Amino acid sequence: MTTDRSQDAFGPLTFAVPKGRILDEALPVMARAGVVPEDGFHDKSNRSLSFGTTREDMRLIRVRAFDVATFVAHGAAQVGIVGSDVIEEFDYADLYAPVDLDIGHCRLSVARRADDTSEDTTASHVRVATKYPSLTRRHFEQRGIQAECVKLNGAMELAPSLGLARQIVDLVSTGTTLKQNGLVETSRILDISARLIVNRAALKTDPRVAALVSAFREDAEARERSKDAA
Repeated sequence: MTTDRSQDAFGPLTFAVPKGRILDEALPVMARAGVVPEDGFHDKSNRSLSFGTTREDMRLIRVRAFDVATFVAHGAAQVGIVGSDVIEEFDYADLYAPVDLDIGHCRLSVARRADDTSEDTTASHVRVATKYPSLTRRHFEQRGIQAECVKLNGAMELAPSLGLARQIVDLVSTGTTLKQNGLVETSRILDISARLIVNRAALKTDPRVAALVSAFREDAEARERSKDAA
């Protein structure tokens, strides 16, 4: 997929992957596309953030999902994998998401306490706890409501019971966490899956980036054909 000449001309490729829920599903997809991390990547006690791969011209960085988009958009990494929630939240002009990897499925939803049955039909302002302020504001603006977003990076489910915010906007997979914390999902903002993302300038100038896009796209299409045949 690459040559020493490409490495000399463009330097090492940096591939950004997210910590957390997507990574386990992403690793087999990456391997089929020729992106295989060094053994130390799988060592749970290894606190490194940068790792080699079986390709001499590529390294992996493992960072928070929101940071994957930032590294790629600003060209510090040329390629990455991240959920479509992060792509939509930041909406970076220099970020391109050419392949839906069909993994990491979940949804971004609004939730509130199950015992909160009052109606919001006349509300013009709400306070919402979330780590997705842009998506949250857009969602409520479409309904003629101004959303005051309280930025949290975790423990979102505590906000309603502690009076920080009446509603939350967060990722939902099975809904079990909401239920365990006395919350119910009231509306769905966005269906989410993991995407391959690339820096637009790198895609235009570095043939190795285009080759990776092709490899991931071919794998996604093969899995889709297999699913249709089943």
